Amino acid sequence: GCNPLAETGRSKLQNQRAVLNQQILRAVRMRAGAENLLRATTNNKVREQVLLELSFVNSDLQILKEELEGLNISVEVYQNAEETFSIPLVPLGLKETKDVDFTLPLKDFILEHYSQDSSEYEDEIADLMDLRQACRTPSRDEAGIEMLISYFLQLGYVENRFFPPTRHIGVLFTWYDSFTGVPVCQQNLLLEKASVLFNIGALYTQIGTRCNRQTQAGLENAVDAFQKAAGVLSYLKETFTHTPSYDMSPAMLNVLVKMMLAQARECVFEQIGLSGIRNEFFTLVKMTQEVAKVGEVYMLVNTAMNQEPVKENIPYSWSKLAQIKSDHYKALAHYFIATILCDHELQPGDDEDEQEKALSQLYDHVPEGLMVLAVLKDKVQRKQLGKAHLRQAIVYHEEALRVCGLCKKLRNIEVLQEVLTAAHKRSLLKYAQQETEDDFLSLIQAPDILPKTEHKIETIAPQFSKVKVKDFFHKLGPLTVFSAKQRWTAPRTICLHHEAGELGFSLKGGSPVQVYCLDPLCAAASAGLKEGDYIVSVGGMDCKWLGVNEVLEKMKSVGKQPIELEVISCQDTAASLHSKSATYSMGMQKTYSLICLAMDEDKIDQTKKAPLKLPFLSWGTKNRQKAASTLCLPSAVAGSSQNKKKLSPFTLLNTESSLY
Repeated sequence: GCNPLAETGRSKLQNQRAVLNQQILRAVRMRAGAENLLRATTNNKVREQVLLELSFVNSDLQILKEELEGLNISVEVYQNAEETFSIPLVPLGLKETKDVDFTLPLKDFILEHYSQDSSEYEDEIADLMDLRQACRTPSRDEAGIEMLISYFLQLGYVENRFFPPTRHIGVLFTWYDSFTGVPVCQQNLLLEKASVLFNIGALYTQIGTRCNRQTQAGLENAVDAFQKAAGVLSYLKETFTHTPSYDMSPAMLNVLVKMMLAQARECVFEQIGLSGIRNEFFTLVKMTQEVAKVGEVYMLVNTAMNQEPVKENIPYSWSKLAQIKSDHYKALAHYFIATILCDHELQPGDDEDEQEKALSQLYDHVPEGLMVLAVLKDKVQRKQLGKAHLRQAIVYHEEALRVCGLCKKLRNIEVLQEVLTAAHKRSLLKYAQQETEDDFLSLIQAPDILPKTEHKIETIAPQFSKVKVKDFFHKLGPLTVFSAKQRWTAPRTICLHHEAGELGFSLKGGSPVQVYCLDPLCAAASAGLKEGDYIVSVGGMDCKWLGVNEVLEKMKSVGKQPIELEVISCQDTAASLHSKSATYSMGMQKTYSLICLAMDEDKIDQTKKAPLKLPFLSWGTKNRQKAASTLCLPSAVAGSSQNKKKLSPFTLLNTESSLY
């Protein structure tokens, strides 16, 4: 990872985010305590003091939230260093987390579950912790993406090795919400995996905004980065369906995916016009449809951002920027079509049918009393319709400038103001260049323009298989056998003596090999060997990863000496039950808490059908007294689907996402 102490603009923003997260945590704790006291006391004087304190804490939280929004709209830091004249793109900030010490929990689990000397795995545990620490400050390039994916894949191994479905091992993960700053603390590894996925998507957005948009290669890279960001966020939404952090809720992720695809669409339009837009009829028709498509997708993004429950936590400036871009690109569409009508009169050698067909594709309908072919042939009608489009373009430009002026955060972005002002002046100049005439008797309302594109923009699914990682805890043995879900007896030593070259049993399987067809009267059975035992070492040499032929070779190499085998016996495991999972929490106004319920197996009435042992989300405020120790987040998406989806691209990851 990058040097966390480096004084770069991005690291300063991330450090400010970490400080704000701590201040928000402190304020949320104070509010939770005040609310508990308010519910508990009956003294009117105390209640008045508590209500006064609550008003101060709430105002403080609002100020902190506005400061966090300021960090989320600090887009200039993430843009390319070269001087550009383009509207800034919006990146996502990385989620912050606290340090996690895996040492004691993993060493205890290795000793207890795998019956191995845990001191032999200190280096592997240290490697895991170093990788996690590096992932907190990834470099803003493909190397940073690869490191985050490596850690995500490594978590798949760790989950299968050390996190049994029946209990927690005492590792607490804390991640801060990217938009509210509220922490979420859980012992569930799925919170860690989901947060790392979010950061992979966020890093892709930062790579996209950093690309040089003045070059063809830079714009291609930006489009690719935003499509990959949308793919990762979409994968997160589909795979981890019950994430307790609000920035990873399905509704919020849906909006973020739309925003990234809209920014990719914007870069495609810039790519088309990078070499210059020729003032030619059919070229302008194509540009009109392309830019209208950009305006349409940003209008849909703005609409999604203003829907409940996303509206409460999405940065206000993001919503306004989407509205500004929608108006700006719609204005450009009207400007282009006005240029077609005002600058390109139908000449004798022009193909009337082709021009009529191209112009007809721009409109769903034309103003009453006008025909497309007649407009092309009649100079007066062309000019009237062209000026109508220019008036509409000016209206959209003025609305974009008005919204930009009303938003404090956007008002301070100089390049945004410059781009909007320049486009507005260009439309005004074009309008002024037309012949002065009395338009009041023939004012035509400019029809809406149909968006159309020849460039397909869609999400690019994450390619985890391209990143090769090695299981840090490879020495524990093949994961198909030596996992947290399996239980065995402690290793037993079996001493075998050759009996006329016969062992009295056969071996089968891959690695590790398994005993079968054991003769119950042979010396091996008398020494304690059982049918189905796994052989983990021969003569003190580890053989968990060896096949049948290799184990037999090791046995033969001993010669006539007694053979010492270490074997383990698999124990029957009961049906997995999720233990009660409390999420560290403080109350906020519109909250939800995650409560995982489980029943002890010995308490289940055998005469009754056991209920489904799945966690569920409990919404609203009715559980606030029960969940005094759970971390509550601002408003959640009601009615989230409980369906499990196994979409992991690699087999070793446990994708039982409903653990959330």
